[in-house]
Amino acid sequence: MSAKNSPTRLAKHTAVLRITFGIMWAINAVLKWQAAFRNGFLDQIKGAADGQPGWLHGWFNFWVQLLGHNPHMFALLVTIAETSIALALVFGLARRATYLAAAIFSLFIWAIPEGFGGPYSASSTDIGTGIIYAIVFLSLYGLDRLAATARWSLDNYLIKRLPWWGFLANP
Repeated sequence: MSAKNSPTRLAKHTAVLRITFGIMWAINAVLKWQAAFRNGFLDQIKGAADGQPGWLHGWFNFWVQLLGHNPHMFALLVTIAETSIALALVFGLARRATYLAAAIFSLFIWAIPEGFGGPYSASSTDIGTGIIYAIVFLSLYGLDRLAATARWSLDNYLIKRLPWWGFLANP
């Protein structure tokens, strides 16, 4: 294999992508810590149902009812989750667990507050960001598997001290 296509080089590029994506999530997390997010959380969920086909109303009604019991607590949980994802990406912490959990979390974002990116009509212009985030997380998982070893990652240090950490860290 040439140096240009080496697993070490891939590891560096994957780390740059991971950290860049982590910074994007950090910016998003900072915005979630604003009071406006907590105060408008339930309205955002309710708004996702507007214009959706009738067969999806049960899905959105379920989430509005569930989250309506304590919307501020659920908004805080979302904020903590996004902050945790950002930190894990930037510092390369528990990469396997982070990539998989964040992909699932992104699908929930896409399916609930983003309303599956819909409603779809002739004027629709995109499918929502959550589904794209899930694909990026799964791509990072795959890239990390191909790389020789993770670069710029706290996982490397933790695995040396706690060998079982490799299960959480290595895709």
